[in-house]
Amino acid sequence: MTLELPLTDTAAMLRDALGRYLADNPKPTWPGLAQDLGLMGLGIPEVSGGTGGGAIERAVVIEALGPAMAGSDWLSHHLAASALARICPDHGLLAQLAEGSARIALVLDPALVAGAATADWLLVLDDAAPRLVPVSAAESRTRAMFDGTSTADLTIPANAGEVLNGDSAGVADWARNAQPTARCAEAAGLMARMLADTGAYLNTREQFGQPIARFQVLRHRMADMHMALIKAGALTERAVVAEGTAGWNHAVSAAVVETIDAVRIIGEGAVQLHGGMGVTEELELGGMFKRGLTIIAGFGPRTAHLARHAEMAD
Repeated sequence: MTLELPLTDTAAMLRDALGRYLADNPKPTWPGLAQDLGLMGLGIPEVSGGTGGGAIERAVVIEALGPAMAGSDWLSHHLAASALARICPDHGLLAQLAEGSARIALVLDPALVAGAATADWLLVLDDAAPRLVPVSAAESRTRAMFDGTSTADLTIPANAGEVLNGDSAGVADWARNAQPTARCAEAAGLMARMLADTGAYLNTREQFGQPIARFQVLRHRMADMHMALIKAGALTERAVVAEGTAGWNHAVSAAVVETIDAVRIIGEGAVQLHGGMGVTEELELGGMFKRGLTIIAGFGPRTAHLARHAEMAD
């Protein structure tokens, strides 16, 4: 685990269970994550049919799912289900979401909605009251992303779905920070795997009768990549533990900016150090780098996060 978080007993057990499961199932399926691990109930209170958990448990799961390329749809479902539980903790749909028999996607912006291509429900959080909308009520255009994941462009009628009349104050703001924080954690998992795979490759590839890992210029390159991961991971840890505090906005923007830089430094370095193999389909490295690039593209302009960081620092 790259992120050094103050793990609860539940989070520690979850981390260990995920590690064992992913070792045996490197390409996990939705039914596997739902039925074998119960991950769809995370963030939904036990009284509503879920398993509870908050920011730390979310970070543990998404960091582990990142290298398995299984984090995108799960995160959208998790955040939407968690938000619904915050607004209407007694909603009848929550039990189905917790067991994974129904799928939901979070809609903060109708363009390129992760998880919407396979969801049954949409939780729309915009300037109006939150709405729970069946996917069948929206016009959807599925898009294949650069990293192989699927998103959807949505057109949602203004009067579609169920208006949620529960306690929705601050839920959209929470989601707008929880989503990038979790994506930073996912990127941390991806970067750690890319760094580990590159180190292993350099120790097995030989030139002039010795592993190329001994070449000083490559050792310096690996040190730069490792430092980028340490910085991005540290700020991601801060953003995770700051959830709900006055400094959360500031912490999230700092983590996003550092993650944007680190994904490029580590991803480009890993591909280059692998040589021509770094861009082939036979290695998982290329797919992980593409996923990292898709994550940072979803953050939007780096300058916007720098501006918010500076504003919050004043």
